Amino acid sequence: MAETEIEWTDATWNPVAGCSVMSAGCTNCYAMKMAKRLEAMGMKKYSGLTRTVNGQPVWTGAIREDYNSLKIPLTWKKSRKIFVNSMSDLFHDAVSDKFIAQVWEVMASTPHHHYQILTKRPDRMRDLLNFWNKETLPNVWLGTSIENSKVAERADALRNVPAAIRFISFEPLIGSVGKIDLSGIHWAIVGGESGPNARPIREEWIDEIYTQCDHHDAVFFFKQWGTWGADNKKRSKKANGRTYRGQTWDAMPVHVSAI
Repeated sequence: MAETEIEWTDATWNPVAGCSVMSAGCTNCYAMKMAKRLEAMGMKKYSGLTRTVNGQPVWTGAIREDYNSLKIPLTWKKSRKIFVNSMSDLFHDAVSDKFIAQVWEVMASTPHHHYQILTKRPDRMRDLLNFWNKETLPNVWLGTSIENSKVAERADALRNVPAAIRFISFEPLIGSVGKIDLSGIHWAIVGGESGPNARPIREEWIDEIYTQCDHHDAVFFFKQWGTWGADNKKRSKKANGRTYRGQTWDAMPVHVSAI
């Protein structure tokens, strides 16, 4: 587990390492670059998880289940919001049902933490959790990533996931999502892409999501403009900031101290 600068969480926990490219939102994934860097630093957990394509690291599709990391949240006594698998996808096809069940056991045994799980495979998450038919954990937030209208159907799968909190990360937002149905969704995170190869974000795309959040009473969180600003000009992420409609949007779906 590690502290993080991600605005909507406090720490990351990566019991799984490795992933594979799923859709357009994966193209500039920071985790691929980080995995390559960690391999170069001698971390065996990340060895062989990426290959170089056109000078850039790309997932090989190899997956590692790290049983030693399962105990880490048990050692953290102070309550934290924990982003689960910032470097992977817990519901990747190559992650075993058994291992996912053990992750669930850890989360159940540490109710003072609030776990945030994002997947690009919400259909597997839906099918597995409904098959298990376990009691919904109040400290586990389940979400999916949607980068444009081509993958907007992920919201439909997420709506049928048994969860205390359902959320969508519209990051990197690289296209319009249209009038996406946010019924049954509690929280929406919106953010532009950053880095030298970042694709533009448009304010009207954010407006679409903001409008649907307002209509469906979903909490709206604006993470960043990224490399492209509201004026469609390219500059540093820091220079573009996090202001949308004249303010910052940092709301959470619940008061985490109350759980």
